[in-house]
Amino acid sequence: MKVTIDGIEIDVPKGTTILQAARMIGPEVAPPAMCYYTKLKTSGGYCRTCIVKVSQGSTANPNPIPKPVASCRTEVMDGMVVQNFTSPEILEARKGVVEFLLINHPLDCPVCDQAGECKLQDLGYENGSVKTRFEFKRREYDMIDIGDKIKLHMNRCILCYRCVKTAEQITDKRLHGVVHRGDASEISTYIEQIIDNDFSGNVIDVCPVGALTDRTFRFKQRVWFTKPVDAHRNCDKCCGKTRVWLKGEEVVRVTARKDQWDEVEEFICNSCRYDHKKTSDWVIEGPSPIHRSSVISQNHYNHLNELKTQAMKQQKALGFIPFDKRP
Repeated sequence: MKVTIDGIEIDVPKGTTILQAARMIGPEVAPPAMCYYTKLKTSGGYCRTCIVKVSQGSTANPNPIPKPVASCRTEVMDGMVVQNFTSPEILEARKGVVEFLLINHPLDCPVCDQAGECKLQDLGYENGSVKTRFEFKRREYDMIDIGDKIKLHMNRCILCYRCVKTAEQITDKRLHGVVHRGDASEISTYIEQIIDNDFSGNVIDVCPVGALTDRTFRFKQRVWFTKPVDAHRNCDKCCGKTRVWLKGEEVVRVTARKDQWDEVEEFICNSCRYDHKKTSDWVIEGPSPIHRSSVISQNHYNHLNELKTQAMKQQKALGFIPFDKRP
């Protein structure tokens, strides 16, 4: 079936959502998403950042849908016409959604370990408002350890439910979830139990903000001063394919590899994540792909090599002779 998103038509299988169809086209039309996660069943529908305007429902029923819809939960109909970045009202509505997400979120980016790879930072920069209209006291929680390696900073949580679904779907048992209701809702462990299983560290990777952080990496280094490389090792628990973050020759942390949508490609075990912090433990494959819009790319040598190659090609095309080779 055919769907048109921001003027670009694409053929997709039946059952494809608008968000999935937009991602098939590319990032130029894909809406942002803070709660949807491809590998997690029933994810999506919580944050509303992926809202779009359906200006034509289908060929059979060309009437528009009167209200914005969540693209992660709305399936494509044949002949559907969707507006995302081309709709001023959607951009204004998304700005309001971001304002709601930031109502209780503290502005502690300078001391947050997620800074530099935080999707809420990107969302706020691209779709946020300059100031907030919220005048009430923000909710505040004490930081707690929900495992020997995981720190929960509930003040930063936007209740995307990713960590809950990750623990529920890839581990033997889930010991944490959302308690209370409404504005009092919070992520917490049940009956004061701690998260302790072989894949618990993955809740850190799926968190789009700095609510769940790695206690072994906290306050040790800024990500833009590190060098991320793809590496692997033989592991009997998981795929063993990871992203190793180097500072010089020191391994400062290990995470799962992520795709262009900032989603984990394959979940990794805690042994790979925490127990192998030497370069000799890993087979280094090469530099990790980092998008140029990311702050991490400013010190990424792969882009410097690309720029150098492009500059040399341009010089050669212009007939430029280097100073050391001039007569």
